[in-house]
Amino acid sequence: MLEFLQDLWRFLKVRKKFWMLPIIIVLVLLGALVVASQQSALAGFIYTLF
Repeated sequence: MLEFLQDLWRFLKVRKKFWMLPIIIVLVLLGALVVASQQSALAGFIYTLF
């Protein structure tokens, strides 16, 4: 995983595609939200956000 993140950072740095960083962060956060919503204790709180 660490090697993947290093490769991704090098790609963004060399190709000067820093605009992709916020998109990647939002996608990771949405993925984490989906995983967290599968747990019954957090599901009620997440539904109130939307």
